[in-house]
Amino acid sequence: MNAVNCWQFKKCGREPGGSKVIELGVCAASIEKRVNGINNGNNGGRACWAITGTLCGGKVQGTFAAKLANCMQCEFYQLVGAEEGANHESARAILAKLR
Repeated sequence: MNAVNCWQFKKCGREPGGSKVIELGVCAASIEKRVNGINNGNNGGRACWAITGTLCGGKVQGTFAAKLANCMQCEFYQLVGAEEGANHESARAILAKLR
């Protein structure tokens, strides 16, 4: 069974069929298939910090480099790190799959 994904944890409603899709659009993390399974998530659901165009704090976030400092303070980012422990996929490995 897969772990909780960012859209479930944050309850943002931006996953396909979500309550905020019409207003805010589908989140890139929820449809990014190149990182499906990373950190036991669906699509980019447990690698959102490495995916451009995710929404956080009511604002669309930019590139990995621009948003990483904010993401590292995020409760969800910290949760994934704690749950995955030594198996936590590195940002470098995630970014390589996104290239």
